[in-house]
Amino acid sequence: MDEKSFTEWSLKAAKWGADYRASLRDRPVRAQTAPGAIAAQIPAQPPRTGEDMQAIFEDFEKIILPGMTHWQHPRFFAYFPANAAPVSVVAEYLVTAMAAQCMLWQTSPAATELETKVLDWLRQAIGLPEGFSGVIQDSASSATLSAVLVMREKALGWNGNKKGLASQQQLRIYSSDQVHTSIDRAIWVSGIGEENLVRIPANGPRRAMDCQALEAAILRDKAAGLVPAGVIACTGGTSTGACDDIAEVIRVAHAHGLYVHVDAAWAGAAMICEEFRELWAGVENADSVVFNPHKWLGAQFDCSAHFIRSPDDLVKTLAIQPEYLKTHGRDGIINYSEWTIPLGRRFRALKLWFLLRFHGLEGLQTMIRNHVRWSRQLAERLAEHRDFEIVTAPMLSLFSFRHLSEGDPDAHTIALVNAINDDGRIYLTQTRVDGRVAIRFQAGQFDMTQEDAETAFEVIVEVAAALDGQHEKTKASR
Repeated sequence: MDEKSFTEWSLKAAKWGADYRASLRDRPVRAQTAPGAIAAQIPAQPPRTGEDMQAIFEDFEKIILPGMTHWQHPRFFAYFPANAAPVSVVAEYLVTAMAAQCMLWQTSPAATELETKVLDWLRQAIGLPEGFSGVIQDSASSATLSAVLVMREKALGWNGNKKGLASQQQLRIYSSDQVHTSIDRAIWVSGIGEENLVRIPANGPRRAMDCQALEAAILRDKAAGLVPAGVIACTGGTSTGACDDIAEVIRVAHAHGLYVHVDAAWAGAAMICEEFRELWAGVENADSVVFNPHKWLGAQFDCSAHFIRSPDDLVKTLAIQPEYLKTHGRDGIINYSEWTIPLGRRFRALKLWFLLRFHGLEGLQTMIRNHVRWSRQLAERLAEHRDFEIVTAPMLSLFSFRHLSEGDPDAHTIALVNAINDDGRIYLTQTRVDGRVAIRFQAGQFDMTQEDAETAFEVIVEVAAALDGQHEKTKASR
């Protein structure tokens, strides 16, 4: 592609992106294609010669776009958001154009130094005290794996990487039964093993880890000759927004010399609003904390903020320094590739810098407060409706509910969430609460308005009524 064509197609792609974002409310939120429909339109063999860019772009619109679920849709209420504020998208254009490999300070000094600054901005914004240092990981999964590896190395006297795990004592990691499955993967990948992740029951309205049970489990494992290594606490669990008593978890863990990692992947963004910080009271004493600006804050994926009290422990666990990666003649620099599992690193700090400068903390706080308020209002309206029940009360902007109907309640709930998603106007997901299926609702999409929350209520009630009508017709025809 020559310079003229590159300019032409870059401008066309940017214009397409702007038009796409403007048209989202007119599109169904979730892809409406059947399995295999996209693959069937793509040739089985790669092209032998180059093709015209116009034809490629037309196929993108004709083949690919219909199979996309629109995560930036203002009525995306499923999972957690993966927001990409427009200003973040603009920053990503620049990052993509430069295509820098930012693994070391010397490979792009601005990327390293900006990362240091914007992570400290975020530290201040969410109320973490001085003494925490930040690094951008690709996802909370990588941050949690890094924390688990530090737990492992500290517990084994820094011999795990050196000698392997076969000859080492058996380690134990503790978490509630409400944590994300990324914790399971971290246990697998770290070599600690699934059977050594001790699930502590959660209880109470916040589904918090039972800290008496936590201490009993630690003591029991010590007595059995096992080695407790760390605790993973949760603020804003994926299923229902579970929040551990962070202060009490840390008190118990630190009394036994255990490392504490706090997973606040979704809910951590809300901590830019002081009134929500009671949900993780005591976090200032944690050893490691993660939240994802690419969820609720508006930074395009991927961008996970990982704060650690002792970067030296992280570097000691992860750093490898062959001669070709050393920076000579520069003292006091940071090479963030030594703080992360991958060596290669994208310039993720730029989109955070653009985002925070363009919207300011006040703009982002207003967005989050609106989402929380609109979600609570929706929960109240459903609770007042005779055909619905609230299963778990709103935790920030997340709650779960059921529609009351005759027959198998789980089957009905699954049928309802499928019908809602097939309708296309909104997108929801299901979860299990105390063994039974419930429907999750979370407000968090960057461009959502109060009208979108009102639309959600109308769609939920309308589709549920239609489903009941189908049941009645079926019964009458028997």
